[in-house]
Amino acid sequence: MKYKCLVLDHDDTVVNSTATIHYPCFVKYLEDKYPHLVGNYTLESFYEKNFHPGVISLFRDEIGMTDEEMAAEEHYWAEFVEKIVPEAYPGMREIITDFRARGGYVAVVSHSLTRYIERDYRENSLPAPDIIYGWDIPRDRRKPSPWCINDLKERYSLAGEEILVVDDLKPGYDMARGGGAHFAAAGWAHNVESIERFMRGNCDYYLKRTEELSELLF
Repeated sequence: MKYKCLVLDHDDTVVNSTATIHYPCFVKYLEDKYPHLVGNYTLESFYEKNFHPGVISLFRDEIGMTDEEMAAEEHYWAEFVEKIVPEAYPGMREIITDFRARGGYVAVVSHSLTRYIERDYRENSLPAPDIIYGWDIPRDRRKPSPWCINDLKERYSLAGEEILVVDDLKPGYDMARGGGAHFAAAGWAHNVESIERFMRGNCDYYLKRTEELSELLF
């Protein structure tokens, strides 16, 4: 195989979660805490804010949350996510299974908590990843930092070009570029024109269907 390590984002790459879980949670939180802002964010604009500048900047710089309010929101979000298991996209089980069967390493780098990633893989009958870097790692190691890519290179004796990152958002792109890995944009979760335009113009690959990821890998 061209790539020896497949680095998967979780939300909207492996599982369909923003439209079904994270955006509804965000709206419900605004209704409870910031009702004057409820009409400001559509699902499309929420995707765009997560794409750039990212959810932390959205909360802190745009909505104006303090560190204490952000911690409260994280607790609220964790309780919301606890109740709903997102569905894996068709084809992801086969892709991960085949990649592992051919000797490849599978890592998950995500802004979701590790326990929910593990649950989602288990409940969707996906093969367990070799390693997970979730939201619970230190903040300075999370995407867009290239720390996870550099750790994978050292851990598995890999060169950057042997690693393929698959992600739907810019923090994953920035992480891949910073670590010297190749990047494939997962475009199957949404049809947001501004995101697709950036990804098509900057990424190594833009994939609109999971079948295209399978074709790329195998």
